[in-house]
Amino acid sequence: MESNFVDYVKINFTSGNGGKGSTHYRREKFMPKGGPDGGDGGRGGHIVLRGNRNYWTLLHLKYRKHIKAGHGGDGSGNQRTGKDGQDIFLDVPLGTVAKDFETDKVLFEVLNHDEEYVLLKGGRGGRGNVHFKSSVNQTPDYAQPGEDGIESWMILELKVLADIGLVGFPNAGKSTLLASITAAKPKIANYPFTTLVPNLGIVPYRNERSFIMADIPGIIENAHQGKGLGHRFLRHIERNSTLLFMIPADSENIKKEYEILLNECAQYNEELMHKDRLLAITKADLVDEELEEMLKPEIPQDIPYMFISSITGKNIAQLKDLIWETLNKPID
Repeated sequence: MESNFVDYVKINFTSGNGGKGSTHYRREKFMPKGGPDGGDGGRGGHIVLRGNRNYWTLLHLKYRKHIKAGHGGDGSGNQRTGKDGQDIFLDVPLGTVAKDFETDKVLFEVLNHDEEYVLLKGGRGGRGNVHFKSSVNQTPDYAQPGEDGIESWMILELKVLADIGLVGFPNAGKSTLLASITAAKPKIANYPFTTLVPNLGIVPYRNERSFIMADIPGIIENAHQGKGLGHRFLRHIERNSTLLFMIPADSENIKKEYEILLNECAQYNEELMHKDRLLAITKADLVDEELEEMLKPEIPQDIPYMFISSITGKNIAQLKDLIWETLNKPID
């Protein structure tokens, strides 16, 4: 269900407090007043994010507004160190970005399976009195308290990881293409904003090879300013290595539409301009070869393009060839 896709959560995290150091003294049968032997406190629990390729949404964290790690145990006699507080491990999808809510600073990005990042460190345990013995103080009656843990509101944001991202205005045929060449089953209808969440599909290619395609919800003009569904969806194309722009053959002006889409990407993040770009003129079943020739002057000349139809299958195999060649071209 579409409601199962969650790409943004705000959570209050608290790491564990460190345990107190001990002020214990040795008490043995023949040493009623032995020296200090107080152990250290255990460290507080960390909050740790771990990449998991089997997750594709932050849904499992949506309703967890407060997450706390365990506190460290206190030190005790015979120089015994307190138990470390329980760490909290949170599995997140690849492409998850951790940000500080107050400053909006990006702390790290989880990109690999089983990769672990400490979001908040637990407080250090206090040192026991055995550490404070000296020539002038043989019986220190002092040990350190443990450090407090850290409490902070954090944002976890998901940016979809895919080889190729589909970019186009609402109703450009992106979902139809994805459904026709992958096993994904996106919702398809002839009205804008059918796609409200990114859909991922694995595209099978020759000799059992494949690549991942993401259908990103339709961009509208001024999306980079947050208009409509703007920022929430533009961030998902940051991760795609190649962008496939899709413009219907019955568009009023193909070149102008492409320039608007390109500008939205540039205004949102200039780095998107460094990605490979391809252009698919969709719904080619609505035009014949003569009309295709008439449309060619409208098509931008600085981008590889192809007329396709997901309904009739026209040039779909050729499009997959073009995508594969682009994804696997030698790096300069």
